[in-house]
Amino acid sequence: MDSVVSFLNGILWGPFMIYGILIVGLFFSILTKFAQVRLIKDMFKLMFTGEKSEAGVSSFQAMSIALSGRVGTGNIVGTASAIAFGGPGAVFWMWITAFIGASTAYVESTLAQIYKEKKNGVYRGGPAFYIEKATGMRWFGMLFAVSAILAVAFLMPGVQSNAISGAVNNAFGISPWVTGIIIVGLLGFIIIGGVKRIANAAQILVPFMAIVYLLMAAIIIIMNIGAVPGVLKLIFESAFTLDATFGGMIGSAIAWGVKRAIYSNEAGQGTGAHPAAAAEVSHPTKQGLVQAASIYIDTLLVCSATALMILFMGTYNVNEGSSEGELIVEHAPGITYSEFTQAAVNSAFPSLNNFGAGFVAIALFFFAFTTLMAYYYIAETNVSYMFSGKAEQIGIWIAKFVLLGSSLYGAVRTSDLAWAFGDLGLGLMVWINVIAILIIMKPAMLALKDYEQQKKEGKDPQFDPIKLGIKNADFWVERNKEKK
Repeated sequence: MDSVVSFLNGILWGPFMIYGILIVGLFFSILTKFAQVRLIKDMFKLMFTGEKSEAGVSSFQAMSIALSGRVGTGNIVGTASAIAFGGPGAVFWMWITAFIGASTAYVESTLAQIYKEKKNGVYRGGPAFYIEKATGMRWFGMLFAVSAILAVAFLMPGVQSNAISGAVNNAFGISPWVTGIIIVGLLGFIIIGGVKRIANAAQILVPFMAIVYLLMAAIIIIMNIGAVPGVLKLIFESAFTLDATFGGMIGSAIAWGVKRAIYSNEAGQGTGAHPAAAAEVSHPTKQGLVQAASIYIDTLLVCSATALMILFMGTYNVNEGSSEGELIVEHAPGITYSEFTQAAVNSAFPSLNNFGAGFVAIALFFFAFTTLMAYYYIAETNVSYMFSGKAEQIGIWIAKFVLLGSSLYGAVRTSDLAWAFGDLGLGLMVWINVIAILIIMKPAMLALKDYEQQKKEGKDPQFDPIKLGIKNADFWVERNKEKK
């Protein structure tokens, strides 16, 4: 099994993917004239505008669901593994991927809003929907939907539950089986309540966990303020230095930085586009910009917090007998990547017995648990795309049980195999979605131009797809008719 999964990941995550996702992000950045910089004030202001409705959620709730998917193990475990395999320079490439990836997030989330639909009283949308409506090829949409369900319900949940069980076991000595059962019980209660319960839980849990984690990082940074220039120098030098430890090439830093940034912030995956479609807004660009802002929150804030804590404390070096600051590729037997961050917080507070392990375990529980909530929402949305009526309801219940079973299994399996499965699921979605948005990006560009023009005229932007020549945006056409 290990060899098969590794072989498939070698194909999905080859040079075309690693460098291609950077090129695509840069391409969208140029086309939007770097909207992620020009409109940064709008990005954060729009988070707190827009009200929820019977069919949709507020912009903040939609962003919270998206962030619950983005802010997960990738921020703690993924960042640690990027440093372990790619060196401190991988952090720089995570930043670059986030900066240009924000434009990719804008495109996919705006497309999701443009081509969303109202089904069974709630808004539904995402890559499967916009692929079919923009290209007319249902098989293409179905390909993404099947890949997404396979990824988020079966392959990727194990990464989240495995990270939780590993951290909890390290901090409190609790059996992975016990942790797995607790995860499944709590998750089952929330997802049975549907999208509204998920949104309500996300808007409380996500800001809380992110703020507490960032406060801890800020304390450690202040305690080590004198080391900041040296750590930043280490990151930038390692990003471009030929280091023999990592195969004598900067490719490892780029590869692991890009790979883990995509896993963490999800730009290009299409996953963030699903909750984006559920938002109640007057113009698709509004939610596209909000989702772009979530990339910054995820990587530039939360991932950076993890990276700085690890690098300040030097806890990316875990091999016995290795000298301080040595960059490693192989790890001590049984080491899980969450232990890098746990050791960092422990080192910052040596007088508090095992405080770091407990703090990170609790933070990771919230991070990963909310990601599992987001995974279910994505799975449900794609089942809704594929089926209608009774078949849809049956499919949704099957997705619930598959995801819960995968979460339980992931809690007790090995860390490396969990990540290999997660990478496989992620790679499938990224390939299909990125190819799709490159083909159908024009409506997102038209929407951005229209949004900015209306803003210049002093208006609150309202979307009219007919005026812009965008076809098959049926929801907006009907909405505008009802308003007249």
